[in-house]
Amino acid sequence: MLFDGQTIQVKPIEDGIYDVVFNRKEDAVNKLDQATLAELREAVTMLAGTEGIRGVIFSSAKDSFIVGADITEFMQMFSATEEEIVEGLLSIHQIFNAIEDLPCPTVAAINGLALGGGFEVCLATDYRVLANNAKVGLPEVKLGIFPGWGGTVRLPRLIGVDNGNEWVCGGVEKRADAALTDGAVDSVVAPDQVAAAALDLIKNCNAGKFDYAARREEKKSPIKLNQIEQMMAFESAKGVIGGKAGPHYPAPMAALKAIQKHANLPRDKAIEVEAKGFVKVAKTEVCASLVGLFMKDQYVKKVSKSFESKAEPVKKAAVLGAGIMGGGVAYQSASKGTPILMKDINDAALDLGLDEATKLLNKRVSRGRMDAMKMASVLNKITPTLNYGDFGSVDLVVEAVVENPNVKKAVLAEVEGELPEGAVLTSNTSTISITELATALKKPENFCGMHFFNPVHQMPLVEVIRGEKTSEEAVARTVAYAKAMGKTPIVVNDCPGFLVNRVLFPYFGGFSALVSDGANFQQIDKVMERFGWPMGPAYLLDVVGIDTAHHADAVMAEGFPDRMTHEGENAIDRMYKLERFGQKNSKGFYRYELDRKGKPKKLADEEVPALLADVVAEPREFSDEEIIARMMIPLCIETVRCLEDGIVATPAEADMGLIYGIGFPPFRGGALHYLDQMGLDKFCEMAKQYEALGPLYQPTEKMKQMAASGEKYFSGEKA
Repeated sequence: MLFDGQTIQVKPIEDGIYDVVFNRKEDAVNKLDQATLAELREAVTMLAGTEGIRGVIFSSAKDSFIVGADITEFMQMFSATEEEIVEGLLSIHQIFNAIEDLPCPTVAAINGLALGGGFEVCLATDYRVLANNAKVGLPEVKLGIFPGWGGTVRLPRLIGVDNGNEWVCGGVEKRADAALTDGAVDSVVAPDQVAAAALDLIKNCNAGKFDYAARREEKKSPIKLNQIEQMMAFESAKGVIGGKAGPHYPAPMAALKAIQKHANLPRDKAIEVEAKGFVKVAKTEVCASLVGLFMKDQYVKKVSKSFESKAEPVKKAAVLGAGIMGGGVAYQSASKGTPILMKDINDAALDLGLDEATKLLNKRVSRGRMDAMKMASVLNKITPTLNYGDFGSVDLVVEAVVENPNVKKAVLAEVEGELPEGAVLTSNTSTISITELATALKKPENFCGMHFFNPVHQMPLVEVIRGEKTSEEAVARTVAYAKAMGKTPIVVNDCPGFLVNRVLFPYFGGFSALVSDGANFQQIDKVMERFGWPMGPAYLLDVVGIDTAHHADAVMAEGFPDRMTHEGENAIDRMYKLERFGQKNSKGFYRYELDRKGKPKKLADEEVPALLADVVAEPREFSDEEIIARMMIPLCIETVRCLEDGIVATPAEADMGLIYGIGFPPFRGGALHYLDQMGLDKFCEMAKQYEALGPLYQPTEKMKQMAASGEKYFSGEKA
């Protein structure tokens, strides 16, 4: 053993060839934290001075290669001055340059995931051998930054500007075949052949079959394109990358500009340009929000894992109700490997559920993500039934019938008697109290909420709702099933609307009040979409369904009469009365026609202003700032109330619930992070201007106290 550290070991293989093994002794994965980088510096320095060295392989003793940098160290690093950050980056560059400058051929033996800084280590070597089931990539732009350890310099020189721009600015993870096609790796082999293939490459270099020195020089030299070719490559990329990134995510365009700026420079000058460009994006609020989201997502996963560890796995599930939602649940369960029964009261309903599952599977086949044999296998895991005959072997049931408490109670009581001892019964209700539904059951401890969001296959969140009598075992098993379905579960306590809808309806309330006061709903939509929402509130109501929203609004008003009731008929009431239910019947605030792909296309409807004329005030102009304030204040205050009332356990779970459940703009980090960035004192001052609009616009006493003392909801790593 040449070097034996806590995260890296250097072992001789044979005849002057050494293996640098990334192997964190206390962790399941390798990551590049300061301790690992220090050991890497020491190991490479030692190798550089080793007599008779003939080759170095960089490998991993874990299932992955290196998953990236240690994100927990980011915020501390980014809080330094720009000069200090650049100095720190250039110090780390010395390590990567030392790898690239070793006096012998070098190969990265990539046995698993190599992402971010982990892939930048690989790029510093002369050659890369990749396992055929592994992925590589530079996903940094998803955190609001771009590669800062040589990725923007080495990759475009290795695979060409066009491919380099796509990899760096798109933040994509590439499968082995794509990485080989683009030239990012040199060989793809079976996982058990990676080490042997890497050693063979070293030997071929030493035998003169491959010119590793020429390969190395190419990475260290300016990009080999003339000025006209460079202009065409970068200018054409700006439109595509800028269009995809949008105005709220500056990192992709900043990365592109950095690549263009250092294209004509040799390595050592180019990395200085990269470092200075990196600092600019690292200091943005978008970066703070996206890194914070990553940390919060990790925290939410940790919480769900703690539940999961206490639960027996769900080996067989069932869904009651075979509509669009039931079919979506059946598809998601079966596609992730858990067989599921799908029960309804007639064949037509079952056909609807199977059609939904088949449609989703056909899309995957048509996109090349699944073959016909796999599709058939998934469909075979869905068993349609008109009776409870096979329910005796079911571990968990999802009730997904109509959103009516009496119907749900009757169905739940009926199925409870058909289940084996210990089976968990859940309701996919969006608003109805779990505690109230449990009154129909003999064993309420085995019952909880499992609220999916539509469309099930796309929306990542599942709210797991704990009723007053729900056992921890029932919660744990439901969380485990949601995880097995590929979802992100967040456990919340029972109240009308739970977390997500309880927060969403004050937002809709702000919208309704604005329209009642004479605001143009199309202007509101445009302003809120520019703010960062995937769709404005009127469009969102059409997508959710005006009838669904009207029903939920009544439930919320009954549950929170002090702030969620309204006097008189508003725009949503009028739309409901006129049976303009949105996309589901092609008319709501907008009208809808199917496009060439069969998707509903939103179009302005000139009839709507006249239909609303007698329930709204005279039209008047509202500034963008006033629209944003009147929409966001109720949402933020209700999120705080959910936290203060113990509906959601932590600020991290509250923010992730809104990001995953209703599409809260990720670059703003969630409602509570948004409050922290604005400052609670400034938020309370803003809310005071609108307090006459009612309790929805009045911060809680605790918010006022926190504002006065300068407190935040996040500090440190989950900020």
